[in-house]
Amino acid sequence: MAEQGIGASVQRKEDFRFLTGRGTYTDDINRHGQTHAFILRSPHASAKIKSVDTAKAKQAPGVVAIFTGADYAADGKGGLPCGWQIHSKDGSPMVEPPHPPLVADFVRHIGDHVALVIAETRAQARDAAELIAVDYEELKPAVDTADALKPEAPQVWPQAKGNLCYDWHLGDKAAVDAAFAKAAHVTKIDLVNQRLVANAMEPRAAVAEFDRATGEYTLYTTTQNPHVIRLLMGAFVLQIPESKLRIVAPDVGGGFGSKIFHYAEEALLTWAAGKIGRPIKWTADRSESFMSDAQGRDHVSHAELAMDKDGKFLALRVSTIANMGAYLSTFAPCVPTYLYGTLLAGVYATPAIYVEVKAVFTNTVAVDAYRGAGRPEATFLLERLVDKAAREMKMDRLDIRRKNFIPADAFPYQTPVALQYDSGDYQSTLAIAEKKADVAGFEARRAEAKSRGMLRGIGFSTYLEACGIAPSAVVGSLGARAGLYESASVRVHPTGSVTMFTGTHSHGQGHETTFAQIVSSTLGMPIESIEVVHGDTNKIPFGMGTYGSRSLAVGGSALVKALDKITTKAKRIAAHLMEANVADVEFKDGVFTVAGTDKSIPFGQVALTAYVPHNYPITELEPGLEETAFYDPLNFTYPGGCHICELEIDPETGVTKLINFTAVDDIGRVINPMIVEGQVHGGLAQGIGQALLESAVYDNATGQLLSGSYMDYCMPRADDLCSFHVETHNTMCTHNPLGSKGVGEVGAIGSTPAVINAVLDALLPVGVTDITMPATPQKVWQAIQSATPAKAAE
Repeated sequence: MAEQGIGASVQRKEDFRFLTGRGTYTDDINRHGQTHAFILRSPHASAKIKSVDTAKAKQAPGVVAIFTGADYAADGKGGLPCGWQIHSKDGSPMVEPPHPPLVADFVRHIGDHVALVIAETRAQARDAAELIAVDYEELKPAVDTADALKPEAPQVWPQAKGNLCYDWHLGDKAAVDAAFAKAAHVTKIDLVNQRLVANAMEPRAAVAEFDRATGEYTLYTTTQNPHVIRLLMGAFVLQIPESKLRIVAPDVGGGFGSKIFHYAEEALLTWAAGKIGRPIKWTADRSESFMSDAQGRDHVSHAELAMDKDGKFLALRVSTIANMGAYLSTFAPCVPTYLYGTLLAGVYATPAIYVEVKAVFTNTVAVDAYRGAGRPEATFLLERLVDKAAREMKMDRLDIRRKNFIPADAFPYQTPVALQYDSGDYQSTLAIAEKKADVAGFEARRAEAKSRGMLRGIGFSTYLEACGIAPSAVVGSLGARAGLYESASVRVHPTGSVTMFTGTHSHGQGHETTFAQIVSSTLGMPIESIEVVHGDTNKIPFGMGTYGSRSLAVGGSALVKALDKITTKAKRIAAHLMEANVADVEFKDGVFTVAGTDKSIPFGQVALTAYVPHNYPITELEPGLEETAFYDPLNFTYPGGCHICELEIDPETGVTKLINFTAVDDIGRVINPMIVEGQVHGGLAQGIGQALLESAVYDNATGQLLSGSYMDYCMPRADDLCSFHVETHNTMCTHNPLGSKGVGEVGAIGSTPAVINAVLDALLPVGVTDITMPATPQKVWQAIQSATPAKAAE
C-alpha cells in the first residue's frame, strides 16, 4: 500500500483527537476521591533550613497532610538517582551528591523542594503552604558558570571541592600539541552557549494513586520514558517492586528533552499517595516550570583550530566549563561529554582533536538534555570557529568547508574522538543548499539592502549529529546505568487488524502514524486497521522511551524485527494451507502466493487460521500471531546537512529580520515526508530562538531567576520567522534495517550557528566581529554603536 506505507505523506492519525480537543493529557485525568498537591519551594538559591513549622498550615481548611524533608528522611526512602556516571581524566568518579525529593537541611537553588502540602483543592493547598513558617539562614550562592571554579566561589557541596563535579577529557593531547607546533595559522575563539528553558506547551503534571487491596501504585505523568521512570523510582527511590508500580504517560504536549528525567514531584506524589490512601494530583504553573524543570545548554568554551597555509585543518583543541546546576539530573553528566566531545569532529577530516570538559555545580536548577543535547553545543562551537578561520585566512567560507569535508568515499570514517561514521555526503547537501539559497546572487541582494539602509548577511552551518545512542555494551562501559535498546510487539488479531506496542513514547512526533506506515508497508493493510500503543508500562514491553532522535532508528528497527517474525510465522501457516513448501511462498501487498502458481491466500485468512487452528500445523507452530522483538543498535546513526540563513539588520534599531532559511538534511530513509518537514520546522524555530531571543538569566549576587516568565524570557513567534525551504538528500544508515538516521533534532542543531554567522556577516561591514547569544535588538544595536572604523576596515 504505497499510498499509505513508507515514503507517503500520510496525514497524522493522532491529529483528529488533538484538533477536536479529545486528547487526554495528565491534567485531564481525575480519580475518585482525588486530592491536590502544592510544593512549597525555596525562595533562596542557597540557605540553611533552621526550622520548618507546619502547625498553623495543618489547621488550614481542606488540608489533608503536610510532609517535610524530615518526614521523608524518617521514612527511609532514597534520593533521585543519576543515570550516567562520568570519570575524570585521573580515573576518579564524578562527585555525585544526594538529591532528596524533599530537602531537610539546605536548599541549593530557587525552587528547591521544601514541603509537600496536600489538600482537598489546589487553592486550599496553595493557601496552606503560605502558612508554613520556614526559618532560613541565607548563604551566598555560586551562580555564574565560569566563576564557579574560582577559589573564592561559594561551595555548593562540601564534597565537591572547588564546585568541580568532574574533569573529563577525550583525544590525543600529544598529537594535538604537535600539530599546533607546526601550524601556519591558529584561530582562537571564546564562546558562551547560554542557558535555555525548554518551555514545552504542556507543563509537567502528575496524578498518583495507591490501591490498598493490591498494594499497587499507579502514576500518571508527563514523561518521555515511562519504563525508565518506573525503574528509577521503584528500585532506587521508593523501593517499590516493579510489579507493583504502573507508570502511564498519556498524551504529552511536548518535551524537548525536559520530560526525560525523573523528577522529585513524581516520587513525592507516589510516596504520599501511599501515606494518605487517596489519589493526589499536581500540575505545575508556568512560573513553577521556569524554576523547577531541568534547563539546557550553559557552556563556556575556548577553542583553537590549527591550519596549514592552505587552510587545511590540522588539529582542534577545546576547553569547556559545563554547568550541572545544583543537582545531577538523570542524564546530565553525559551531555557535555559523550554527546558533545565525541561530536567535535563534525563533518571535517580533522586529524587530531583534544577536548577537556570541567563540569561544575552552581546554585541553579539542574541542567540536562534539551533538544539536541550536546550536539548543538558542539556544532555551534565548530561552525563559529570555521567561519572565523575563513575570515582570518581570507578564504571563502564555503570553500574552507569543502576543503576540509570528510570525502564521500571515505566511509566508514573513524574520527579521532571515538565515533565511526557509517555514511554521509556533505558535499552534496552543501551544493544543494547553496543552489536553493541562491548564494551566487547574494551580493546583489546585499547591495540592494544597503541602498535601503539595511545590513544584509548570509550565514552557513554544515553540521553532523549522532542519534540513537548505542550500543548498550559500549555506553555501559562509558558510564550509562541502563541499556539503550528498544522493544516492539506486534499483535495480529483474528480478523487481521493489528495492535503494535512500542517502548518509545510520542509527545508530538507522530509515532502513531509513522509506525503504522511501517506495519502497513510490511503487512499490506490500511493504517486505519493498525493501532499503535505506547506510554503504559502495564501494556507495552520494557523500552527506553524517546529522546536523542532514537524512536525511528531504534524503535522502528525493533518493529521491523517483530514484523519479520510475524511474516516468517505467517508464511509457514500459509504454506500449510496451500500445501506448499514454505520456501516457495511469497508475500506482497497483503497476499501470500506460491511462486509459479495461481494459488494465493490473503493475510486476513492466515490471521484467522492462527487463532482458529482447525487446519493448522499444530505440531510445528503454536497458535496465535503475536511477536516481540528487542533491538540494540550496533552504532549511533549520523544525520547531517547544511543550513543557510539570510537576514537583514536595521542599524538604527538593531532589529534582525529573517529573509530566507534553507535546510538540506541527510536523515536516512524517510517514512513520512510531511512529518519530517514538520519536525525540521519545529527544530528551526527553537534553534533560531536560541540565536536571537532566548536566555535563562540568573542574578549573580542572589541566584534569583530574572527570566522567570514570558515577560522576561522571549520565545520565538510566527512573525519572528520566515518561510523555510526544507528538503532532504539522504544516504542510508548502513547498520539498521530501516536505513533511517533520525530527524527530531536536526533543525535545532544546524540553525543556531547559521543565524549567528549571518548576523556577524551583516555586521562585519560596520566593524562588529563578535556577538554573544541571543543577538537581541539591544545587543546588536549596542555592538554597532561600540564598533570602530578599524574593525570595519579589517
